[in-house]
Amino acid sequence: MTLYGVATVEQLEQAGAFENITVIPEGQQLEAKRGPQWKKKQNIPVLISTLLLILGWFIGKYGSTHAVVPVLFYASSMIIGGHRLFRAGLQQLVRFDFDMRTLMTVAVIGAGIIGEWGEAATVVLLFAISEALERYSMDRARQSIRSLIDIAPKETWVRRGDKELLISVEEIVIGDQMIVKPGQKIAMDGIVQKGFSTVNQAPITGEPIPVEKGLGDSVYAGTLNEEGLLEVTVTKRSEDTTLAKIIHLVEEAQAERAPTQAFVDRFAKYYTPLIMLLSLCVIIVPPLLFGADWNKWIYEGLAVLVVGCPCALIISTPVSIVTAVGNAARNGILIKGGVHLEELGRISAIAFDKTGTLTYGVPQVAELIAYDVDQAEALKIAAALEKGSAHPLAASIIKRAEEESVDYSELQVDQFTSLTGRGIKGKINNEWYYLGSPKLFGELEVELTDDIKQQVKYLQEQGYTVMLLGTDKRLQLLIAVGDQIRSGAAGVIKRLHHLGIKQTLMLTGDNQAAAKTIANSVGIQETKAELLPQDKLAFIKKLRDDGKRVAMVGDGVNDAPALAASTVGIAMGGIGADTALETADIALMADDIQKLPFAVGLSRKTMSIIKQNISFAIGIKLIALLLVIPGWLTLWLAIFSDMGATILVTLNGLRLLRVKDT
Repeated sequence: MTLYGVATVEQLEQAGAFENITVIPEGQQLEAKRGPQWKKKQNIPVLISTLLLILGWFIGKYGSTHAVVPVLFYASSMIIGGHRLFRAGLQQLVRFDFDMRTLMTVAVIGAGIIGEWGEAATVVLLFAISEALERYSMDRARQSIRSLIDIAPKETWVRRGDKELLISVEEIVIGDQMIVKPGQKIAMDGIVQKGFSTVNQAPITGEPIPVEKGLGDSVYAGTLNEEGLLEVTVTKRSEDTTLAKIIHLVEEAQAERAPTQAFVDRFAKYYTPLIMLLSLCVIIVPPLLFGADWNKWIYEGLAVLVVGCPCALIISTPVSIVTAVGNAARNGILIKGGVHLEELGRISAIAFDKTGTLTYGVPQVAELIAYDVDQAEALKIAAALEKGSAHPLAASIIKRAEEESVDYSELQVDQFTSLTGRGIKGKINNEWYYLGSPKLFGELEVELTDDIKQQVKYLQEQGYTVMLLGTDKRLQLLIAVGDQIRSGAAGVIKRLHHLGIKQTLMLTGDNQAAAKTIANSVGIQETKAELLPQDKLAFIKKLRDDGKRVAMVGDGVNDAPALAASTVGIAMGGIGADTALETADIALMADDIQKLPFAVGLSRKTMSIIKQNISFAIGIKLIALLLVIPGWLTLWLAIFSDMGATILVTLNGLRLLRVKDT
């Protein structure tokens, strides 16, 4: 029994069938329907209509002598192939809210009245075929994001107590212990509790190189465990995983109307009544003023209605936006709407945060210089001392020792002491060793040669923190620690300039020397250093006040005010970062700035294709309408010009699926 005021899913889909609306019950994901296009429910009437039209033509030419018989076949073809068109068109006509369906409905009814049943049925059939092609192209475009739905498995192994169970992801709760074997996909977001492996995160981030995962590392639904056995504590429900958020946000973005699309919709609203008025003038002016044949000019007027149908114009923008957003998602770039895609294609300047954007944001040893000792032995002593230190730079020295396979654990450090603000000291093999700033060694009165002082000064000017290791008698090792520039950052800036970005800037809270060094290394044109978050915000606002379209690239947290104030805010490392997903207009899912040129290039290609589509859709209409003047426009020509334009703009939009990240 159907309750009053309550509609079923099937009823809702039927009501929105003309707009290709699919209804999904709350809490369920969209499942892509597989199978040949001709077997799809919406396309069966098109096949039946085609068969009836062919039979009508065949009977009219070779069969029955009664003219009414082929007319019945033509009328049946029209009703079956165009019932949704007529219903919507007549409703719009009654409301005086004219659109392309109104144009087609009036044209078909008029053609029937003047006895052109065959042409009227052909108009309806080709319009239905055009609709089917539009559905196919939009489905093909949306499939690029729907394919993400199939990435995460629907069930997984979970340990509960002393039992291992294979259960569906909907039954998993936060805190469950998920068991992921080599070669299996990870079903849920979580934290590794046991095991070590490499995980292919390409479906989420677009990264081609698998990432090592061990104790305490985060893993994400839809990624592939390649080598080892992992035990993972589930941290998010299936509907809250990073993959689920990406799918949800991209589907929202694909449904959102871009500025160009909104303009086209407004244009079509005024364009349709003008076409109907033009059609009326074509019908009545030549017979009334020049005594022309009424039948001929009624026919011409109906052809104007058909050729004036703005199908190609209306489809020109959404198919391009949907395709581009889906392609970006497959490459690890989350674009949260057509408006942001269009804006990115128009930017002339890009501002970058430094730490965590152009650099890795993690201190690393950049330089080691040994003085009259074995470098590995000196590094072993430094790492042994830092093992007991809580200083932020200690980890970078220990990491360097591990990278060089220096076994520092065998050294025993006695009487370890922290020298506040200067460094540390400890006794190794009954000898005191000191590790700290150049100021500390000045206090110890250790002689530093002019060459060493020059080296220290030069490295400090480059933005590095310089530490010295030695005894109270002599210096043994110089260690320069700094934030390392991301690999490929210089290439990214070069590619952006090649794409037509006129101005690149770096906005950072770091000191001027360090900022200038990094800016020069990567090719940034302008640097603003020692800025607080509010200073970055003010600078972005000034650029926009000067009429510039500027994108801001940052980490999505500290740079949130500047990201919000920019024309387009681009957050680094959206994977697992809820703040980046929520605040940014665009998120680079991998912590990889090298995705930025692809995003800019894709957006510019999209804008180019949208302009091509609009120009072509309008241009072909104008050419066809000009054929009215000599009376050469026929319904056949009108049909094929409209259908041809629709097919070409959809195929042109689908070219965006082929744009690759090079």
